[in-house]
Amino acid sequence: MSNNQQNTMLNRLKAALAEQGKTNRWLSEQLGKSENTVSRWCANKVQPSITQLNEIATILDVDIKDLLNPTR
Repeated sequence: MSNNQQNTMLNRLKAALAEQGKTNRWLSEQLGKSENTVSRWCANKVQPSITQLNEIATILDVDIKDLLNPTR
C-alpha cells in the first residue's frame, strides 16, 4: 500500500458499523451529528477528533483502537 493510500484510510468506522449491522444514519442520530458528517468520516474524507472517536467507541461498545487502522 502506498503512503497516500495509508493516509486516506486512517479510521475504520465504516467497517466497525458494518460489523455491528449499524448505519451511518444510526450513528449520526446517536452523536447528534449530521449524516453527511458521519458519511465523510466513514469515507475517510475527514477524520473525527479523538474526543469524537472516544464517544463513538463508547456508543459502539468497542475499544477506541478498534476504530483506527494500525500505522505499523
